[in-house]
Amino acid sequence: MDNSKMGFSAGQAKGQAQEKTSQMMDKAASTAQSARDSMQEAGQQMKAKAQGAAEAVKNATGMNN
Repeated sequence: MDNSKMGFSAGQAKGQAQEKTSQMMDKAASTAQSARDSMQEAGQQMKAKAQGAAEAVKNATGMNN
């Protein structure tokens, strides 16, 4: 294999490795965004439950009148 073919093969391998890395980074970013979305949704659900519980206590103690 002459030097030009070896250089081409090395360049091709480097390009493929960069593409694979890019794909992995995109997947990691997507996974992180999905986790943030899930955490935000869980936080909103917990907040709604806490507000509901507070209202129930107010109602039970007559503080809501």
